[in-house]
Amino acid sequence: MCHEQMILLKIRKRLPLISNRNKTMPHIVIISSSIRKGRNSHRTALYFKNFIENKALASVELLDLKAYNFPLFEERLRFFDQPTALMLEFAEKIKNADGVLIVTPEYNGGYPSSLKNVIDLLYDEWKRKPVAISTNSGGPFGGTQVITSLQFSLWKIGAWTVPAMFPVPKVQDAFDEEGIPSDQAGTDKRAKAFIDELLWCINAKSKMP
Repeated sequence: MCHEQMILLKIRKRLPLISNRNKTMPHIVIISSSIRKGRNSHRTALYFKNFIENKALASVELLDLKAYNFPLFEERLRFFDQPTALMLEFAEKIKNADGVLIVTPEYNGGYPSSLKNVIDLLYDEWKRKPVAISTNSGGPFGGTQVITSLQFSLWKIGAWTVPAMFPVPKVQDAFDEEGIPSDQAGTDKRAKAFIDELLWCINAKSKMP
């Protein structure tokens, strides 16, 4: 057994088996993209985790790129001779997810390098994966300048980007540090439509051969 296989076997023992999950409930992974000190987009990621759990829409897990603290990758995962346990863990969680929700800030008209780093790390794991995107900014436009470039990157590697969007303008005012929205009813209404679109894509993908 090679070094990579041994690490992957250990990781799989730590992860919940898909067969043990309720098969009627999809599994969504949320990626919190910002690693910046004083970040605000993480509030949106916390909100979505709470919203999905409280509404029992899916099982959900938050992957915080700040917690992973990955180095700058010089190659795709499949070409690494000795991938780290965290790299394999991240890849396994994306692979096992029925859908992914990316929460990203807008930095100077683009998305953060931390997110580009993990998108480029993987390849097969993104193939036909339903991916929803929530863009965030401290200004009035909600990070909408990010969406085209991010969708294009995901499209190039074969992900299925969900048409619905969830821009968050003035994110520092929209949520508190625990992800509690300042407008609970209005935010929940928008979130329900957004997550329903992701769930529709997940369901459609499950019916594909």
